[in-house]
Amino acid sequence: MTATDQQQKNNLMKHPATIRKPGEGRRIGIVGDVYRFLATGEETDGKYATFEAIVPPGSGPPPHIHSREEESFLVLEGEMTFQLGDDRFVAGEGTVLNMPVGRLHCFKNESDKTARRLISLAPAGLEEMFFEVGQTLDDDATTAPPPSEGEIKKLLEAAPRYGVEIRVPHE
Repeated sequence: MTATDQQQKNNLMKHPATIRKPGEGRRIGIVGDVYRFLATGEETDGKYATFEAIVPPGSGPPPHIHSREEESFLVLEGEMTFQLGDDRFVAGEGTVLNMPVGRLHCFKNESDKTARRLISLAPAGLEEMFFEVGQTLDDDATTAPPPSEGEIKKLLEAAPRYGVEIRVPHE
């Protein structure tokens, strides 16, 4: 066995394949959305994280900037309104978007139906903020409690530690 073969074998033993069946995955409620984690940095050697987002009507984060990771979205059901810089557009089912590092962006469900998206972050790490700030939900949860002032404050305090700048809208 060559050194390369041994290295590959060691990597496989350290990070076995991750398999999530439909509906499986840790669920976190954060600011009114449900996130179901399909692959975390712990499972991908920090390379990426992937999760499903269930976003009710009217929900979505304020504009923000990631300083560490790219973020991509695949709209699975419904539609979402995205903002990238000053541009706004509606993304329907099957639409894929990639938000580069350092670009101001946000999304909001402005429709009257719940939307579902697949989100990937590369490299991984930001999912840890969701685990820190969010609320653990039951395995079959499809809704999350509405955001509380305490949860929003906790998120605003945690975000800079994860390289995220949140632009709170001025009233």
